[in-house]
Amino acid sequence: MEVIFKDESFKIIGCCIEVYNTLGKGFSEIVYKDALEYEFKKQDIPYEREKEYLIRYKDIVLPHKYNADFIVYEKIILEVKAVEALTRSHKKQALNYLAASKLKLALIINFGEDSLKHERVVL
Repeated sequence: MEVIFKDESFKIIGCCIEVYNTLGKGFSEIVYKDALEYEFKKQDIPYEREKEYLIRYKDIVLPHKYNADFIVYEKIILEVKAVEALTRSHKKQALNYLAASKLKLALIINFGEDSLKHERVVL
């Protein structure tokens, strides 16, 4: 099975490792997002932060929207977590985000553990 967006994922995870190695664990998600934004700019990686997606239900658009933490390279959702451990609900949430955005890959990054953890979610 071919790994989609392998090079892009490698660069994104590299930025996350740099942030984790510099800050460590214990901060809130927003701090890691700010640091990631700095790394993406520094490494000239294209991204959008808090990109808004509409949620369609049957023939309407629901009033509440979904905001992706980051869309990187215009094709990868990056969800930033700072929790004790990733759970199945984080993966299910990422699958829903992929469906809403029509993208194919989400990376869930957790800065809250003793070492940086990441998970690829493919739709």
